[in-house]
Amino acid sequence: MPTATSQITGSYTSGLHYENFSCNRLASELESLARRENQLVIAQEQRIKTSRWQAFWRGYGEGDGIEASELANVRGQKEAVRTAVAAKGC
Repeated sequence: MPTATSQITGSYTSGLHYENFSCNRLASELESLARRENQLVIAQEQRIKTSRWQAFWRGYGEGDGIEASELANVRGQKEAVRTAVAAKGC
């Protein structure tokens, strides 16, 4: 069965990528990542729903797909951006 979205944690992302970003660019990046995270949460929830139906009818469901790994990446990137925001005092 696919992993619940609440259990998908952020994967490590180096903050070096964001250290030269301005405060405005960091804010834009954070907004963009938040939108993508919402899209991926919806996709993962749909995968869970579909998998439950498959498990009911076939006896087995599907596991995690690209949605889960990308969600972990996006959550890691958001954390790296937040760290850069804090470091710059934005």
